[in-house]
Amino acid sequence: MSLLLKTYHRDLSHSYTLGVFPTIELIKHKPQMVKKVILHSKGSGNAGVEKLNDICGRLGIPIVINDKLTLKLSKKEDCFAVGVFQKYTSQCLKGQNHVILDHPSDMGNLGTIIRTVLGFGITNLGIIKPSVDIFNPKVIRASMGAIFRMNIEYYDDFDQYRSSHENSVYLFALNKSATKLTNINCYQNSPYTLVFGNEGSGLGEEYENKGEYVIIPHTDSIDSLNLSVAVGISAQYFTKDLFSAG
Repeated sequence: MSLLLKTYHRDLSHSYTLGVFPTIELIKHKPQMVKKVILHSKGSGNAGVEKLNDICGRLGIPIVINDKLTLKLSKKEDCFAVGVFQKYTSQCLKGQNHVILDHPSDMGNLGTIIRTVLGFGITNLGIIKPSVDIFNPKVIRASMGAIFRMNIEYYDDFDQYRSSHENSVYLFALNKSATKLTNINCYQNSPYTLVFGNEGSGLGEEYENKGEYVIIPHTDSIDSLNLSVAVGISAQYFTKDLFSAG
């Protein structure tokens, strides 16, 4: 049975990469999940599109040129490629460092966080439901395809996560007992899990006594940091040993 390709919604069993680079990342890291690639005729001669044609040819991935369908799925005049792939599941790996997001609600933030933590060598992301859909094309686009190199697992609550993982837990939230990030000995307690709350409400009372509270110091000129910025600063601090040599 052929897939019915229509505007994305969460209930679909498949999703889309919008753009040449995210589609190349999809094919490089999850080739077994790719159903087809749809190209726009305006992309003819584009170096990225030529690379896509080559990769798809070598892997036997079907390619179709359909301007109308490309526009329908991407809603962008300048989108030259759409990748169609089957959704899949993955798990946070035991014994590795993790990031946990509690009820993330912004697709752009989620995609940026995925791209950022991957850049700092953290490849396991847990998400506490309810949350935005990781396979929404807007999330994939914001991650620039980094999502296809991540292990991402949904959890009903933090206790469910803790039942499977014994990492040292650091809770990023305003709390009177919070330790400044720069005073944390991030080499002592590994593997670790960095936990961040929702963009608007932060971490709730259910996290009390679930880990060590941490705060990122900044001037009082601002009220708080954007979630993706806070995750990026924290991930860089906890992984700085990876980049200290040389």
